[in-house]
Amino acid sequence: MPSTDQPLDPPGAPESGPKKAPEWWEDPRMPWKGKPGRADILCWVGFSVSGIIGLIMIPLRPVLIGHSPLALVAITGSRSGLVTSGALASVGRADWWLIALMLGIVSSMKWDPLFWWAGRLWGRGMIDVVAGRSRWAARTADKAEWLGRRFGIPAVLLCYILPLPAAVVYATVGMAGMRLRTFILVDLLGSALICSFYVWLGFRLGQRAVTIVDVIAKYSGYISIALIAFIVINGILQANKQRNTATAKARALPEAESAD
Repeated sequence: MPSTDQPLDPPGAPESGPKKAPEWWEDPRMPWKGKPGRADILCWVGFSVSGIIGLIMIPLRPVLIGHSPLALVAITGSRSGLVTSGALASVGRADWWLIALMLGIVSSMKWDPLFWWAGRLWGRGMIDVVAGRSRWAARTADKAEWLGRRFGIPAVLLCYILPLPAAVVYATVGMAGMRLRTFILVDLLGSALICSFYVWLGFRLGQRAVTIVDVIAKYSGYISIALIAFIVINGILQANKQRNTATAKARALPEAESAD
């Protein structure tokens, strides 16, 4: 005969016992819905690698633009590096401006197919990641999404001219069904046009640009140290802000429960 010492839970009652900790991929800030597959992980790793490289390059930019602008262009597609290449060629201090142009065209668009792929994989989820940074980012992302859906190819080209969140536009055209080959060809055209313009601008500026580059080269070490200090201090401030926000929420929760 079954024991009646333990009361039975009424139907529909919440399950007792400790709740299972959510998996890392269940974080609402992630762009996917459900458990990510291999393609999701690869795409996310690509974003992480691009972010790490971008962070590393912040303090290295002044050093490279002053001492090796060709390397800067090859790694980042830097527009300032392209201007420098054209300016050095105009005063006879470099004859590799065409190499810089070719490298700049490829390097400036190297991560773009990743955003197209993210749009195919996650749809609106990718846009929500960009929009979730702030209210301004959300409004800008909505406008960029509309632009990408409405104009497609022209929108991709406009990302090289206007201060648009290119990640949103590229993800939107991927989500809307633009073929990868079409996207790469249009992106290549935009990159070629803008990189050619900056090399031409360097030729036009000539010695004036070279003088500025020489000053940057002279003080590049100090500039890099200042940038590193800024990154570290900003990271500490952001970590403290997040910790204070989490503490405030943790304190507010018991107060709200006791008020109920």
